[in-house]
Parts: sequence; C-alpha cells; structure tokens
Amino acid sequence: MAKVSLYFENGTVLEANSFGAEGTSVGEVVFNTSLTGYQEIVTDPSYAGQFVTFTTPEIGNVGCNAEDMESKGAYCKGIIVRSYQDRPSNFRSEETLGSLLKKNNVLGITDVDTRFITKMLRSEGSMEMIASTEVHDIAELKKLLDAAPRIEDINYIEQVSTKEAYVHNQARYSETKFEYEKPNTSKKIIALDFGVKRNILNELTHAGMEVEVVPNSIEASVIIEKYKAKEIDGVFLSNGPGDPLILKDEQEKIKALIEQKIPLFGICLGHQLLSIAHGYDTYKLKFGHHGGNHPVMNQEGNTVEVTAQNHNYNVPDNIIEVASVTHMNLFDNTIEGLKYNDSPSMSVQHHPEASPGPHESAYIFTEFRGML
Repeated sequence: MAKVSLYFENGTVLEANSFGAEGTSVGEVVFNTSLTGYQEIVTDPSYAGQFVTFTTPEIGNVGCNAEDMESKGAYCKGIIVRSYQDRPSNFRSEETLGSLLKKNNVLGITDVDTRFITKMLRSEGSMEMIASTEVHDIAELKKLLDAAPRIEDINYIEQVSTKEAYVHNQARYSETKFEYEKPNTSKKIIALDFGVKRNILNELTHAGMEVEVVPNSIEASVIIEKYKAKEIDGVFLSNGPGDPLILKDEQEKIKALIEQKIPLFGICLGHQLLSIAHGYDTYKLKFGHHGGNHPVMNQEGNTVEVTAQNHNYNVPDNIIEVASVTHMNLFDNTIEGLKYNDSPSMSVQHHPEASPGPHESAYIFTEFRGML
C-alpha cells in the first residue's frame, strides 16, 4: 500500500495507507453510519465531490459485484476506513472494493482512526480535505487545498447526469430468486436525472411506472409537450450531489413544471429543488445526515420508519406556508417529507428505496403512482 497524507481545512494532518487509486484529490469530508452497503454508498452519485468516512470499522469483507452498482461508476472523491479487507468472502463477490475504486479513479484510505475523524466532523461540521499519495509536504497540501474550489461552488450534476435518454427496464431485486423482477407498468413518467440511483428506478417500476430517464439538460418545454400530449403522466426529480442553490437552470425548469400542474415527486436533491422552486431556499446542516439507521416519523400514519439518508442540505421550517409536512426526522426534528397545497407535488428527503436497509418506506412510490 502507498502512503497517503490527509490535510483537513482546520489544520489537522493524518497519515494513512492507500488501497484504491493513487493521486491527489480535494473534496468535502462526511461520515456515514451504515453498517452494510458500502458498494451502494460508493457508487451513489450523490456523493460526488465528497470523501466518505465509514464508521463501521471493517470494510471490503464481502467484495463487490455488478448487480449492486447504484450507477455506472463511482463519483466520490474517496473513502476513509479503519480496516480494509482485501480478501472478500461472499458467493456474490466478483471483485474487491480496491479494484472497483482503482477502475473509477477513487482514493481508498485505510489504517486511520475513523472514530477520531467522525468525532471531529460531529463537533466542527463537514469540512474540505485534500488527500494525496504524491504530495506529503504539509505547506504544499495546505496551498493546494486553499486554491481548490469548494463543493458548494461546483455543479456536479453535469458530471453524473446521463447524456442520453433511456428507458429503465428492471424492477426490484428479488432476495429469494437473486435476480431483478420484470416491470409490470401501467403509467409512464420521466425521471430528471440529477444523479439517480438505480434502486430508485427499480422501485418506481416496481410500483407500476414505466420510467424514461432523461438528462438534466432537457428543456422544460419538451416535458410539458409530452405531458399535454398524454405521453407521460408525471415527472420524478432525482437525488444528486452538491448544493441545490447553485442549480439555477434546474430551479427554473421545475418552476415551469409546477405552473403546468404536472404531478411531481422528488427525493433528496429533488426534494430540495422543489422547495427552492416554490420560493423557499435550503440551508446547510452542520454535518448532514448520512447513514442507514435514521428514524423518521410518518406524520400521516403516526408510525416510525428506519430510513437511509444522504444529504447535507435541508428545506426550511417556514415551508409549511405552502406545504404540509408528512415526515419528520426524529434525530433533529428537521423536515423529511412534504405534500404541496396548490400543486400535485410531493417529496421526501430520505431514501425510500432504502438499500441498504428495510423496505418500510417503499410505500411512498406507490403513493406517487396513486397520485398519477
């Protein structure tokens, strides 16, 4: 393993070993509390521009496989783990995590105190960091970090969105048959791809919707024409990376769809963009929500759901002026779900496809199908 040097914007310096790609990367550091699902996390496009610190100490032990990819590649800047296992043991394993990272030019950082990093981030908040297998001089690392753009200044949507439209043709993964189900659909929607996860598309088709995934660059007029011609029944606004406030084109696009009363459903970034399009700007959380064990209260059913989450930004409390709150986070009482009063729009901040995790939030996809 090559030596890798870490320099955090608060001046903290750590040394570790590298098991992924080699090189120099700058990004925002967050921590994820999921006990399983590291491949799904690594290949989630919403992590573009970020280093993910895993609180689970042993990572890599079940390897990776093509079926569990959430996207075509890995877009995070790197992952930080306490102990990396390069000899996976699982009947579905096709390659090591290190191999997957190298193919996608993502740094893998191990043999470091992840508990220390997590406590630092919890205390001081998410922060920028530089990691390098090439540069080990602290002054030079600081200089490179200071000169690099911050995550809130970069539009990562351009990097992770599909370049060409396609129809998603599989449904939920069968945990008994070990294969993906075939779709049985009666409605059709467009999914605006801001960095969509494959399991979200699987759940949409599982709920009975044919999904055409389109680039974020598509014009609102094209979508409106399709809706008026009854070629589609609604629009899904996907998850994705970065600060939603800089996505001016996407905000205007969604405003145009709202004006036409097109049924809309947003998850994560889509949830945030719906809020901004209604006139309510998002704000940044101290260290965000990243994990597979976040309790959320369903206000309508008065039940608690254990959810998967990945976001640094949140919608403001005064959005209750135009929407009703359907879900609340029980860790910090932030808003997790909304239904808008004057438009057929709904959204959730958490990930109801919940992979890894339980399926108890998957009913939300059926609710959207019912709204259509």
